[in-house]
Amino acid sequence: MSHAGLVGLGLLGSAMAERLLQAGHTLTGYDISESARQSFERNGGNTADSVRRVFEECSVVVISLPDSQIVRSVMTEAMPALSGQLVIDTTTGDPQDSADLGRMLAEHGSRYVDATVLGSSEQTRQGQVVVMAGGTDEAWQQALPWLTCFSFRQFHTGGCGSGATAKLIVNLVLGLNRAVLAEGLNLAEQCGVNLPMILEILKSGAAYSKVMDIKGEKMISAEFSPQARLNQHWKDVRLILDLGAQHAARLPLSEVHEGLLRRASELGFGDMDNSAIIRAFQS
Repeated sequence: MSHAGLVGLGLLGSAMAERLLQAGHTLTGYDISESARQSFERNGGNTADSVRRVFEECSVVVISLPDSQIVRSVMTEAMPALSGQLVIDTTTGDPQDSADLGRMLAEHGSRYVDATVLGSSEQTRQGQVVVMAGGTDEAWQQALPWLTCFSFRQFHTGGCGSGATAKLIVNLVLGLNRAVLAEGLNLAEQCGVNLPMILEILKSGAAYSKVMDIKGEKMISAEFSPQARLNQHWKDVRLILDLGAQHAARLPLSEVHEGLLRRASELGFGDMDNSAIIRAFQS
């Protein structure tokens, strides 16, 4: 169980890889990006030439991909190599897709956990993220030692798909915290208020949220090197709105939030950090 596969070596995947390698595990990884593969090798990982090869070599495979559609494509490629693997999917995707994937893997004798991650790539690198995982009790117990390598709290949320549902609910609240901080800082700037001072005031009172610690300085300094990309959260908010529609839940704030993220993406900040949502208020 000390040899695992990793499919997806982007911001989150590479951070998880660092934690797993530091814990003494051997990793075989794959990504379509040559630069991501090279960086993974420099950090001590072994690269495979295909997704299928990862599944052929490893009994545990961690997936970290942009969306459910790409996960489905990857699992289609891996299908001929399925032979009882434990698949830990950290992608923030559609809950129904995760539930369907869990059933499909079970039919092929494999186990699936949708282990969504609360926190940025930098927090993952520090082991300071929370994991919300859906899957059978057996799969959860088997996944837990791997999850503890890069997270400090882990929640078993229920069956396959429930981890993705929990993550979307959390991202709804987290994303709106970022948006309201951006709106407040923009108003402060327009009023001529000292921005570092107002950020400290916000941190000192009842308005505080941890978002202020992680994103406040990035917004003030316009330092948008990505910890988590804005377009990824825009994708999440669209999934949140879809989930609300499926359950007849009104989400008026998320509707406004989606428009702000769309605006920031149209301005060219989609691949930058999600703190760049402040640009939607400034332009």
